[in-house]
Amino acid sequence: MWQQIIALIIILFFIWRLAIQKKKHKITKNEFSFWLVFWSIAALAILGLKFIDKLVIQLGLSGAGINYLLYVAVLILFYMLFRTRLKIVKIERDITRLTRDEALKE
Repeated sequence: MWQQIIALIIILFFIWRLAIQKKKHKITKNEFSFWLVFWSIAALAILGLKFIDKLVIQLGLSGAGINYLLYVAVLILFYMLFRTRLKIVKIERDITRLTRDEALKE
């Protein structure tokens, strides 16, 4: 129970910081919406741990629901890391192309 309360307090802190970043125009509306939905889903998952435990048991899996939430979170993080890497590679390619074009003009 205490772990859930602490986790919810941390999530509320992140949402509060997110609102401050939005107010200062340091993040876009889309970024704000994405992270707000992300943290809201995380809070709902924490509040619904008993339901998740029951769901895991009904699916015939062993272990606690929190373990599966952790696995899903790690998978999502790796996917986001992969997408970020693809964007960085594209930006590097664009910078190389622009630099080459500028060098050829001179």
